[in-house]
Amino acid sequence: MEQRAWRAVIALTTRLPAALDTQLQRESGITHFEYFVMTLLSEEPGHRLQLSDLARKANASLSRLSHVVSKLERLGWAQRATIAGRRGAQAVLTDAGYRKVTEAAPGYLDTVRGLVFDGLDTEQTRQLLELGEAMVAQMERGLAHGLGRAGRGGGYADADGDAVTEHHTAAVPDSDNL
Repeated sequence: MEQRAWRAVIALTTRLPAALDTQLQRESGITHFEYFVMTLLSEEPGHRLQLSDLARKANASLSRLSHVVSKLERLGWAQRATIAGRRGAQAVLTDAGYRKVTEAAPGYLDTVRGLVFDGLDTEQTRQLLELGEAMVAQMERGLAHGLGRAGRGGGYADADGDAVTEHHTAAVPDSDNL
């Protein structure tokens, strides 16, 4: 069962972003990540956010985010601003960027509903929310313990956030191992 569940997660995390990228590029000329960054900015007061905070909210490295903000700047959809006396820069969504993201939103939302939520009832949507939040929390615990980073050995973090390095796997080739 664990292997089937993991493969479902892999299918979802690879196929869904690709489908959303395709829809957004075809209809709006932007990538899913660019749309997500502009959406995050559109939700902030003044449509602005410190780059480091935006990177955290976008689940991206500061380097990746900086490249995307540079592209959005070239297109006239964002700009960088500095505030006297503060370190770092802010990304600011321009009026043209706000128009772009609001124009892209209906097609994007239709695609998300058609690919995900139209196949779920209210209870399944609630379960998806709970599972998603639990999986993100577990991933954060693992990352905090160095899992998934170069130079770290095997192991994982349990639900209490404690590092566990012992794995139990069956030696049977067709077992339910990941």
